Formats: sequence, C-alpha cells, structure tokens
Amino acid sequence: MLVLTRKIKEAIMIGDDIEISVAAIEGDQVKLAISAPKHIDIHRKEIYLSIRDENKQAVNTPDSFINFLQNSKKNNEND
Repeated sequence: MLVLTRKIKEAIMIGDDIEISVAAIEGDQVKLAISAPKHIDIHRKEIYLSIRDENKQAVNTPDSFINFLQNSKKNNEND
C-alpha cells in the first residue's frame, strides 16, 4: 500500500487520466475530489462491496428460480 501526504488542493494522479485531490479537511473528515473518465465507476468502498455481494448472489441464484421467473414473464405476456 502506498501512503501519501497531501495538503488541501494538492492532488495525486493514477495513470494518465485519474486525478484525486484533497478538496477540504473538516475535523476528522477529508473531502476528496475525483476526476476520471466516465467509463470508470467510482463508489465508496461500502457501496462497492454491497454491489459486489449482490452480483455474487445473482450469479448463485438457483436455475429453478430463474426458470420460474422466465415462465412468469411468459405467462404475463400471454394474458
């Protein structure tokens, strides 16, 4: 892990196109400003972990449940 010290309005670069700068420091909170291309997803870690866990659950969904959903959709289309 790389640990850097930065002051307000100072930045670090990740590669050629991601810039992270310190926008403000208020008490024990540090506000970061992130500039990155639109195709790069940026999430707080707890949100990222939640999305990852939901994706894992979706992949592990039993085939019978998927078949049930597909059949329900077909039945609704026929109504």
